[in-house]
Parts: sequence; C-alpha cells; structure tokens
Amino acid sequence: MPHFPEHTAETAPPAARRALAATEAQFGSLPAAVARLATSPELLNGFLKLSTLFETTTLSPLERETLILVVATRNSCHFCVALHTAKLVHLDAPAPLISALRSSTPLPDPRLEALRLFVLSALATTGAVPPADLDAFLTAGYTPRQALEVVLGIGTYTLSTFANRLVDAPLHPTLAAHAWIAA
Repeated sequence: MPHFPEHTAETAPPAARRALAATEAQFGSLPAAVARLATSPELLNGFLKLSTLFETTTLSPLERETLILVVATRNSCHFCVALHTAKLVHLDAPAPLISALRSSTPLPDPRLEALRLFVLSALATTGAVPPADLDAFLTAGYTPRQALEVVLGIGTYTLSTFANRLVDAPLHPTLAAHAWIAA
C-alpha cells in the first residue's frame, strides 16, 4: 500500500472530505496532489486556509505568483512550478518574466526583481533580512505590511512545496505543457 494514497471524497479521512469535494467541484476533477495531501486533513485544510488568506493580501496577483514561483523553484517542486506557470499564463504575464522565474534568473521588471530578491533574502536568512535588503524592497515601492505578507506567502508555499515533494505529487495532464525539471 502506498504511503500517500490518492484519496477520494469518499475514501479520505472524514476531516478532509469537505475540502476534497470542494476542490473537485472547483476544478472538475480531483488533482492527485490534493488527493494525496488528504492523508493529513490538518495539512490539507491548513494549506487551503493559508492560500486563501494569501490571496487577500495587498500584493497583486502577479506579485503573488512571482513569490510562489520563487519559492517553488528554490524548493524544486515540479508540480508547483507547472501549476503556477499555468496561473501566470492565465494572468497574461510576459513570456520573458515567466522564463526568468522558471530559470531562477533576474527578472526583466525592476519592481518584481526587488520582490524576488527580497523573497530570496528572507529565505536565506530565515527572516533575519539585512536592513539593506529590506530597504531595497521598500525603495521599490513595497510597504512594511507587504514585507510581512511576503512572509505569509513564503510560509504558505514552503508548506505546499515540501508536502508536494514528500507525497511525490504527479503532474496533472493539463499541466504537461508547463512541465519543469530543476536545473
């Protein structure tokens, strides 16, 4: 028996069934990654709540997806990179931006590059961001509130990337065009 079976709304632990049913209704099918995460209803429900909170931050959709791709590539989560590449395409993000995010190289947009560098600094220092890095982030037009929202995003998507890697989340066929392999 696999360690992380692909649960359904009927086979999942009771505390995960509602989330699985809602996910299936939203997407038309149940992604295997979500089905595997249901092994821990606490993790699944916690991630869904955190991601919903992150969506309400003052960071724009493009900024949120930029942060997510920085975390996903750093943590080598092939599933997350593919999923959030698709979201960037849906947002009509410029191809050079998507390419740079997927290859972990400097971004063509100076403001988003400041965000990328701040995320990387926060990750590298486990939150003890040097004053110069925080100042550069703020000088790019971000706010102290948004610095803390970045921490929320990092926490949310570190949870997601670690969990998806642990359960060896398979890539959904609809994401095949956005498949990614860590360099």
